[in-house]
Amino acid sequence: MGFTTGFIGGFTLTSSILYLTLTLHQQNRLKQAIMLRQSSILLNGVVEPSPTTFIPPSARETRSGLADTAKDGWNRNVEGLFRWVQNTDWTELGREAEGKVGKMWRRAVDKVREEES
Repeated sequence: MGFTTGFIGGFTLTSSILYLTLTLHQQNRLKQAIMLRQSSILLNGVVEPSPTTFIPPSARETRSGLADTAKDGWNRNVEGLFRWVQNTDWTELGREAEGKVGKMWRRAVDKVREEES
């Protein structure tokens, strides 16, 4: 194994071990913080009960962003389109279209006959 290969291999191994160690340490610190917060809330609730309840960060209301607003608008438009499709009398619409196409065809045939005459 050459100098460059050994150096790169050692650096990769050291970096990987350091990354995994730091990640594990960070996860342990987060778990400890959550446990301490829960213990603090529990003890404070026993000593000084408060009328307000703790709302975890995941249950708090947040404002919807631009993407959510756009999705809601898109969904309203799609729902409106489907309602229109379901409520349309397609038989009547077909008859109207057939009548209009028939009138156009008659006009075209009449024009051709006039030009031939």
